[in-house]
Amino acid sequence: MEQANSAILPNGSYYSDTVRRATLWLGICYWATEFIISSIMWGILGVDPMEAAPGKFVLMLYGIGMTLAISFVIYKLHNVHLAVKIVTCFALALAAAAIGAVVDFIIYLVCILPQVAVFNWTNFGYTLVYGMSLFLGWSCLFVALLYSFEIRENERRLAASREEALSAQMRALRYQVNPHFLFNTLNSIAGLVEEGNNVGAGRMVLSLSSFLRTTLELDPLNDVRLAEELTLQTGYLNIEGERFSDRMKVRLDVAQELENALVPSLILQPLIENAVKHGVSDKPGMVEILISAGRVGEVLNLSVENDVSETPRQSRMQGMGIGLKNVAHRIETRFPGAGSCVAGYVAPSRFRASLTMPLRLA
Repeated sequence: MEQANSAILPNGSYYSDTVRRATLWLGICYWATEFIISSIMWGILGVDPMEAAPGKFVLMLYGIGMTLAISFVIYKLHNVHLAVKIVTCFALALAAAAIGAVVDFIIYLVCILPQVAVFNWTNFGYTLVYGMSLFLGWSCLFVALLYSFEIRENERRLAASREEALSAQMRALRYQVNPHFLFNTLNSIAGLVEEGNNVGAGRMVLSLSSFLRTTLELDPLNDVRLAEELTLQTGYLNIEGERFSDRMKVRLDVAQELENALVPSLILQPLIENAVKHGVSDKPGMVEILISAGRVGEVLNLSVENDVSETPRQSRMQGMGIGLKNVAHRIETRFPGAGSCVAGYVAPSRFRASLTMPLRLA
C-alpha cells in the first residue's frame, strides 16, 4: 500500500499524506456510489440486484484499480499544459472503458455457464460508452482534485513564508530595543562615575546585568502578561533610579483585572526610556512618570505619561521619534489594523504616549 501511495503521489513534499489518503478514499467512494446506483437501476429494470451483485463487485474492484492507475498517469503530467491533460484523460478513459467492457463480457460468460454466450456489438458499445463516461468523469474529478490541493499547498507555503518574514521582522524590531537601551544606560553609568557615585554605579551595573539577562531570555514572538511586563520595566526604572532617585517619581495606575492581559514583550521599554531620557534628564526638579492601563470594550489601552520641559529642544524630539517609531512598527506588525501608537503633548509640560491593541487575557 505504501508503494501504491508513493506511485500515485511520488513527491511527498509536494502533497501531504492527507492528499494521498483523499485520493484513495475518493476513488472507493466514487465506485461504491456507482455500485449502489446501478444496482437500484438494474432492480427497476427487472434484474435481481442480489444475483448481479458478485459480478458488479468484481467490476467495482476493477474500477478502483483502474482509477488509481489513471491517477498515477495524470499526476505524472501535473506540470504539463491543460490541453495535454484533457487529451490524456480521454485516451485513458477510452482504454479503461474498453478493457472494462471486455471484463464485463467475461463476467457475463462465467455467470451464464454452462450456457454459451453470444457476443453482441450493441451491448458491448453500450458498456463501452457507459464505462468511458465513468472513467472520464473520474479523470476530470482527479484533475480538479489536484488543482485544489495545489492551490491549498501554495497558500500554505505562502502563509509560511509570510509568517517567517513576519517573525524575522518582529525579532529585528525587538532586538533594536536592547542596543538602544544599553547605550543610554551606559551613559547613565558614566554620568554616575563622573559624579563620583561609584557605589551607585556598581549597583547600576549589577542591575543592568540582571535586567539584560532577563530580557535576552524572552522570545520576541511570545507575548507576556502585563504584570510581567511591568515587573521588567520596574527593574529598568530601578536602574535609572540610581541616578535620578531624588527627581523621579513613578506611579502605576493598572486595574488588577488587566494584570493578566497579554502584551508584546518589552513593548513599554522605549516609551519609559523616552520618559526618563527626555523628561527626567532634561527637566529640572521632580518629574512624575505615570504608567497606566485601561480597557474600552475589548481594546486594551496602555500609556506612559511624563513631565517635560515647557520649551522642548529639537534634539529631544528626534530622540523620541526613534523609540516611538519602533513601538509603532511593532504594534502595527503584530496587530495589523487593530493596534496603534499615538504620542503627543497633553499639556504644555506633559507628554503622553498611548498604545492600543486587542484585549487578550492569559
